[in-house]
Amino acid sequence: MKIKEREFEKLLQDLRQIAQEMGAKVRFERGDFKGGYCILKDDRTIVINKLSTLQRKVIILTNALKELGVDDKYLTPKIREVIEEISEVQ
Repeated sequence: MKIKEREFEKLLQDLRQIAQEMGAKVRFERGDFKGGYCILKDDRTIVINKLSTLQRKVIILTNALKELGVDDKYLTPKIREVIEEISEVQ
């Protein structure tokens, strides 16, 4: 699947919404890190470096959703395809 540059922003918003529906907080922070899924004081949190490229943010969020167990959740076919393709590349 080829994702156009302008589709990444919408994709990021959709993935963020899915994470929130699954009970995870998504935070964009500045720092010397790549980002990913973690547990902070019993809160499921996905931290993403705000200085990362839009594509990198999508990859980090997709990998975090896989860790959260998104396989059992209903997703639109397009979102499911993106998650599967990105996780295969990683």
